[in-house]
Amino acid sequence: MTGTDDPQRQEALDTLSRAAYRLSAADARLRGRATRSPGALSLTHARALRVLAEHGPLSMAELAARVETTSAAATQLVNGLVKVGYVERGPDPANRRAVRVSLTTKGGDRHREREQVLADALAASLANLSTDDLAVAADALDRLGEIYDKL
Repeated sequence: MTGTDDPQRQEALDTLSRAAYRLSAADARLRGRATRSPGALSLTHARALRVLAEHGPLSMAELAARVETTSAAATQLVNGLVKVGYVERGPDPANRRAVRVSLTTKGGDRHREREQVLADALAASLANLSTDDLAVAADALDRLGEIYDKL
């Protein structure tokens, strides 16, 4: 037995593990749709739009850090978002060699639209959960993220 001698707890942990794999698979499907379907956003694309909406224009390095990705991945991410008109590159007033990335009006609209769809989906799908249940779920997801970082 791995992790515990309590069979019920072990079964619950196994169920959680399978759910984590299903979530990862759903993320992969979402990333696939984002590369094939105009207007579809991967979680990373959506996170970049959210960061820019919350913090305003950022350098590529700042955006990469806030999105929690590499500089190379951030460049590819921004290339895709520029292509669909959600962000634009411009000169950094503090450093003429650097580039700042900012949200366009279209990108801001897309961000707000996606956030509303997500909020509505969460409210509908999780309506039966209490505020405490939602806090536990958020904590579990945060802990899964920490586990993934260690793998």
